[in-house]
Amino acid sequence: MFYFINLEHEILLHPRYFGPNLMTTVRQKLFSEVEGTCSGKYGFIIQVINIETIGSGYIQPSRGFVLYPIQYKAIVFRPFKGEVLEAVVKQVNKLGIFTEIGPMSCFISKHSIPSDMVFCIEDNKPRFKAQDESAIIEQDNTIRVKLVGTRTDANDIFAIGTLMDDYLGLTG
Repeated sequence: MFYFINLEHEILLHPRYFGPNLMTTVRQKLFSEVEGTCSGKYGFIIQVINIETIGSGYIQPSRGFVLYPIQYKAIVFRPFKGEVLEAVVKQVNKLGIFTEIGPMSCFISKHSIPSDMVFCIEDNKPRFKAQDESAIIEQDNTIRVKLVGTRTDANDIFAIGTLMDDYLGLTG
């Protein structure tokens, strides 16, 4: 799920950047340091929307660097157990399906794929195919997945998904 939240970050700036474009440099450094990263507590930071305040810089003793505390608003992506999301299939093998949901990796075990779908390799393409051939899941397909669980590390979030529910599986 996507959220709009207030966050804080500290920018450490080298003295060579002091000058007329100081605040522009601080903003650019904030964008480059936080956008596209993952915080275990808040999720993936998609984009900084608004910078609320840039605090007074604190000079680091004996170094010359300045530390700027910044408060900003950002859009973050934080998945939860039970959430239904669309995923792009990245790899199919006999163990299951590896997908990506935006910046997050998700694995779907063969035990969480409906029993009428079987693994097969045709034309050197591994895929899960329904017995009546009404649905074929292969690389680069978009599927709808329900998250069974998530694991959060300091810099990444991983998920386990299932296709064993109504309206899950191949889309379009």
